[in-house]
Amino acid sequence: MTLAPTRTILDAAAAAGTGVGAFNVLHLETAEALVGAAEDTGLPVILQLSENCIRYHGGFEPVARATLAAADASSATVAVHLDHAEDPELAFTAIEHGFGSVMYDGAKLDFADNVATTRRVVERAALAGVLVEAELGEIGGKDGAHAPGVRTDPAEAAQFVAETGVDALAVAVGSSHAMTERVAALDLELIARLHAAVPVPLVLHGSSGVPDDTIVRGIRSGLTKVNVSTHLNGAFTGAIRDYLAQHPSAVDSRKYLAAGRDAVRLEAGRLLRLFASAHQRNEIG
Repeated sequence: MTLAPTRTILDAAAAAGTGVGAFNVLHLETAEALVGAAEDTGLPVILQLSENCIRYHGGFEPVARATLAAADASSATVAVHLDHAEDPELAFTAIEHGFGSVMYDGAKLDFADNVATTRRVVERAALAGVLVEAELGEIGGKDGAHAPGVRTDPAEAAQFVAETGVDALAVAVGSSHAMTERVAALDLELIARLHAAVPVPLVLHGSSGVPDDTIVRGIRSGLTKVNVSTHLNGAFTGAIRDYLAQHPSAVDSRKYLAAGRDAVRLEAGRLLRLFASAHQRNEIG
């Protein structure tokens, strides 16, 4: 199957009032695990490459080509997305290479600069039919949208979407990146207000720190795209630790990496089913 446009996946989920899993790729094994999860469940998935991941691999092309190839070879509905690009040139590169969507992250900029640069990315992406996600915490929020206590204001969000033309908006509603414990509380009432104020799908970053039932309630309150990275990384690393504890003489890295890949495939499939089972009914409180 050819690559799926991210817009098609998000539009379908928004219309159905369900959530879509957007999971980060760190290396080929995670890409294989994530497309496998989509094949196992019959549900769409969005594979995400972050600017940090691209830097880790020494450049855009090696990991991007591998991820695009894994997605393109899959029988499932798979889109490829650039996550948290603070450099607009990287977003332009991803657009040129056939990514279905890009996230330009100007959340550390002041409002006017964020709008201006995001609009540049939107204009370039529109020529290729590529969806653009952006992020907004608070006007002038120098620590970004997911610093503790930051919340997205619905009126500012509506203004930002209108002035930039973005197709999806990541909002600050109580989650935080890189959490290893699932104890975050989402502001469900704020999610509902943002959903009513903003005419594009809402995105939850930092979902690894949010319990299953809270994510479901967040989807029912108006979230569509649910980003997960750290939680799946934990599954991968935990499986490798278990394998090496049971096989202390192992030296073939394929053996323990396969254990990690299998663990991510199972957990990603569980999350895809969980998000797809939630239907929006404006549940708050």
